[in-house]
Amino acid sequence: VFESEEDSEEEAKLKYERLSNGVTDILKNDAASCMTVHDKFLALGTHFGKVYLLDIQGNVTQKFVISSVKINQISLDESGDHVGICSEDGKVQVFGLYTREGFHENFDCPVKVVALHPQFSRSNYKQFVTGGNKLLLYERNWLNRWKTVVLHEGEGTITNIQWRANLIAWANNVGVKIYDISTKQRITNVLRDNVSLRPDMYPCSLCWKDNTTLIVGWGTSIKICAVKERNPTEMRDLPSRYVEIVSAFETEFFISGLAPLVDQLVVLFFVKENTEQMDDEVRARPRLDIIQPLPEGYEEISSDALTVRNFEDNECRDYRLAHAEGEPLFYIISPKDVVVAKERDQDDHIDWLLVKEKYEEALMAAEISFKNIKRHDVQKIGMAFLDHLLKNGEYEVAARKCQKVLGKNMELWENEVYRFKEIGQLKAISQYLPRGDLRLRPAIYEMILHEFLKTDYEGFATLIREWPGELYNNMAIVQAVNDHLKRDPSNSTLLTTLAELYTYDQRYDKALEIYLRLRHKDVYQLIHKHNLFSSIEDKIVLLMDFDKEKAVDMLLDNEDKISIDRVVEELADRPELLHVYLHKLFKRDHHKGQKYHERQIGLYAEYDRPNLLPFLRDSTHCPLEKALEICQERNFVEETVFLLSRMGNCRRALQMIMEELGDVDKAIEFAKEQDDGELWDDLISYSIDKPPFITGLLNNIGTHVDPILLINRIKEGMEIPNLRDSLVKILHDYNLQILLREGCKKILVADSLSLLQKMHRTQMRGVRVNEDSICESCHATILPSEMSKSFSVVVFHCRHMFHKECLPSQGTIPGLQFCNICSAKRRGPGSGILEMKK
Repeated sequence: VFESEEDSEEEAKLKYERLSNGVTDILKNDAASCMTVHDKFLALGTHFGKVYLLDIQGNVTQKFVISSVKINQISLDESGDHVGICSEDGKVQVFGLYTREGFHENFDCPVKVVALHPQFSRSNYKQFVTGGNKLLLYERNWLNRWKTVVLHEGEGTITNIQWRANLIAWANNVGVKIYDISTKQRITNVLRDNVSLRPDMYPCSLCWKDNTTLIVGWGTSIKICAVKERNPTEMRDLPSRYVEIVSAFETEFFISGLAPLVDQLVVLFFVKENTEQMDDEVRARPRLDIIQPLPEGYEEISSDALTVRNFEDNECRDYRLAHAEGEPLFYIISPKDVVVAKERDQDDHIDWLLVKEKYEEALMAAEISFKNIKRHDVQKIGMAFLDHLLKNGEYEVAARKCQKVLGKNMELWENEVYRFKEIGQLKAISQYLPRGDLRLRPAIYEMILHEFLKTDYEGFATLIREWPGELYNNMAIVQAVNDHLKRDPSNSTLLTTLAELYTYDQRYDKALEIYLRLRHKDVYQLIHKHNLFSSIEDKIVLLMDFDKEKAVDMLLDNEDKISIDRVVEELADRPELLHVYLHKLFKRDHHKGQKYHERQIGLYAEYDRPNLLPFLRDSTHCPLEKALEICQERNFVEETVFLLSRMGNCRRALQMIMEELGDVDKAIEFAKEQDDGELWDDLISYSIDKPPFITGLLNNIGTHVDPILLINRIKEGMEIPNLRDSLVKILHDYNLQILLREGCKKILVADSLSLLQKMHRTQMRGVRVNEDSICESCHATILPSEMSKSFSVVVFHCRHMFHKECLPSQGTIPGLQFCNICSAKRRGPGSGILEMKK
C-alpha cells in the first residue's frame, strides 16, 4: 500500500506498483542488493551472488551466477550491450551480454563499485573503473591487454561511482571527487558535511542530471554541483574545469537515493520515528519525495510513504533508487521488494478526480485528452457525472449537462428522459431536448407536453412557442388542449397556445378567430404572414374595435385584396369606425373615395368637426349645397362662411362674419382674400357705426383701401377707441410706403446707370477681325487674299461682319444702318457701325 502524506485534496504526482512476476520468485529465497536500469531491460543483483536480466514487467530473460556472496554493483554502458559486475568477494567481471568476452578478475579485497565508460561498446573507449580501497582505471590497449592506472587512494573505501561523458564522480570516506578523463585531471573535492555518520551505513548517493551537473546526497545534505570551464587567463597550473555548488540544503530525513525529474529532484528517504512507548527510534516506511531545489533550500512538491516489504528490518544502505534515462520511471530497491514509481498519466488523473467526485473536471480532462486516455471513456464519465448530479438532487444542472454528455446518441437521450420522468423531473430536461436535425421519437415530446399541460400552462405555452411543430403529433396536443379548455374555457394562455397550434396546422381561420376573441397583438402579423384577407372580410368590425389605427392601415395597404366598397359596406352600421376609415383614405388620396365624400360631410360634422373645414377645402367632389345645408343645420359658422364664399355669395359670407362672429380681423382677412372693392365698401358700411370695428379697419385697411375713404365717412363727434394710435399707424404706414418707393427708385436709377455704362464700355471695345472671320452675307472670308488691295468691312456691335458691298441699301434713317441678321431675329437694332477701310 502506498499512501500520500499530503493533504487528501491534493493529487499525488506519482503512482506506484510492485515489480512482480519473476522478481517475486527471486526475492522469496534471495534478497536484492543492487539494480541498474536501461531503456531496454533491468539488471538485478542479489545477496547470493546472482545477476538477473529482467524485462520491464519483471520477467527473467537471463541469469548469471557470478559469486556466492553479495553483488555490490552492476554497470551498463549506454548501448546496453556490455555489463560490469563486482561482488563482495573481490570478483570483477566486464563482458558483452551477447559475446561473453571481456575482463574477469579476482581481487583479494571487496570491490564495492564498478562503472563502465558510457561508450564502452566502441573500440576506442574500452575503459572502466572499480572502487574498493583504491579507484582503479582499466583500459584495453592496442595489444588487447588491460592496462591499470590508480586514479586515487588513501581516503578509505570508495562507495559510489558515476561516469558521465568524460567525467567520473566518486565518493569515499572524505568526500566526493570528480576526475576529467579527457585531461586526466582531478577537478574538485566536495567534502562530506556530517562526518559523524558512518559512510558504510549512510552511503553517498550520486547522480548526473546532465553532462555537467552532479547531484550529491549524503546523510541529510544535498548539493547540486555545476562543472564549468575555467577562463584561460586564470588557468596557470589549475585544471581547465572547476565546480561551483549552485544549491545546497539540508533535508529532514536520511537520503538513500537521488534522481532528476526535469528541473526537480526525486529523493528516496530512509525514515526513523520515535515510538510513543519507548525512546528508541524505529525504522518507518521509506518516503519518496519530489522537491524543487532553491539556492538555499527546497520546496516540497509531493511526499509519499511507501509500504515496502520488511521495511522494519531495513537500514539506509539497504535502499537504492534507480531511474531510466529515457522516461520518468523510478525503481525503489529494497532487499525484499522492488517498487516502480512513474508519473501519473491522464487516466490516473481522471481516476483521482472520480474518486474525489470531481466529475465535471474529470469529464473536461477526458474530452481534452480523449486521444491519449486508454482506460476511460468520455461517455461513461459523463454518465457517471449525470448519476452523481441526480443523486444529489441537482436536477437543473444534470439536465443542462445532458446536451454535452449525451450528444447525438438518441438511445441514451430517451433513456435519460424516462429516468427524469421516474423522479418527476421532466420539466427540468424539457428545454434541453434535441430539436434540430437530430430528434427523439414524437412520443417523448408529447409525454413532456402532457406533463406541462397538467401542472404548468405557462411552461406549456413556452414549449409550444419554442419547439417546432413537427416534433410532436399536433392533432393529439390540440385535442388535449381542447379537453382542458372545456374545464376552463376562458383561460387566455391555453387559448393563445391553441391558436399557435392551429397556425402550425395551417388552420388559420380558427387561429384568427381565437386571436380576435383575445384581442391578441399577433392577429395582424398572422393576417399578413398567411394572406388571410379573404377570412377577415366579415371580421372588419372586430379588427377595428381591437385597434383602429392598425386595422385601417392594413385595410388601406391591401385595397387590392379587400375593396373600399366592401369595407364601407361592413362598417355601415358603425359610422364612427366608417369615419376613421374614410378619413384616412381621404388623407392618402383625395380622389379614391370621392363617391363617399357626400357621406363624409355628415360623418365629419358628427364625429370630427375640426377636420371638416380642411376636408371641405381639399375635396373637389363634395356637393356644396349638401354641405351648406348640413353646416347651417348645425350652425357651423366658419364652415358656412367658407361654403358661401366658395359658392360666390361673398357678401352673405361677410355678413355672417360680422354678425355671427363679430370678428373684424376675420372680416378684414376675408376681404383681403377676395380682393373685391365692393366687398370693402360693404365692410366699411357695416363698420361705420361700430367704433371698435372702425379701429380695426383703420389699423389694417391702409395697404388695400385708401384710408381717406374710411375717415371721410366717420361721423363727427363719434368716439373711436385708440383713434390717435390708429391715425399715427396710418401715417407711419404711408411714410413707410413713400420711403419704399423712393428707395426702389434710387435702386432702379443706379442699376440703369450701371447697366448703361457697362453697355457703353462693351460697345466701345475693339472687335478682332482676322482671316477666320467671314461675311455673314456671302460667307466668304472677310479679309481679301491680297492685302495690298483696298477693301471696306462693316462690323456691327452685335459682332456680325459684312463686306460693305454685300450690305443692302441704307434704311429710312439717313446715316443709320442695322444688322440684317439681328433685325430679322428681332434681337434689337444691332446698330452702331464700326467701319473699317483700307
